Amino acid sequence: MLKVKSITNHSFLQSVLGWMAASYILLVYLTSRWDEKGREHANLLTKNGEPYIAAFWHGRLLMAPTGWRKNVPLAVMISKHRDGELISRTVKHFGVTTIRGSTARGGTKALRDALKAIQKGHNIAITPDGPRGPRMRVQNGIILLAKLSGAPIVPATYSVSRRKLLSSWDRFIIALPFSRGIYLWGTPIHIANDANESALEAARIKLEKSMNILTEEADRQMGVELITPERTEN
Repeated sequence: MLKVKSITNHSFLQSVLGWMAASYILLVYLTSRWDEKGREHANLLTKNGEPYIAAFWHGRLLMAPTGWRKNVPLAVMISKHRDGELISRTVKHFGVTTIRGSTARGGTKALRDALKAIQKGHNIAITPDGPRGPRMRVQNGIILLAKLSGAPIVPATYSVSRRKLLSSWDRFIIALPFSRGIYLWGTPIHIANDANESALEAARIKLEKSMNILTEEADRQMGVELITPERTEN
């Protein structure tokens, strides 16, 4: 009998699973009623030809592609973990490209690739608590990318009224069909290219707080249990 890892590592089966995942995401999206608030900040950046870095929590990956405008170029940073290939093949069905690697875990090449993409006018999407947590805690990679690129960070999230929560570290949300859903966007956060260590840490805290406030508000509006950040040692 084939092991699960062997199955998910097989190229053909990865393609099939990616198509199935994308089909499920589309099913949920089309059978649910969606609202959206706060996107005007991101729209203004796009109108002015300014690429930005979209930040959302790892546990909210599933429906993120359907919250994006198809005419706005986007590259998502995905880890080199075996699950990353499945995610890459899934989001491809929504016109989203991928950058493999993590800026938070020594991904120098991933950082360079992200910088090049931004310079070409592409927006970048990052889960700043990925690929392994701690949950809902911003790691430094996204802050460094914003400093080096000059691109602002735009917090984003979604929530749904009908869902299944996995027991994974990120409490991954499986949105269910026939739900009510909402996408929330926050105010852009700019980081100066001469920001010192203290300023970078302040920006990291500001982003984390903004994302968690936004996520809590989305869950409250959908009337579901709040998912809290993982506790960390001070």
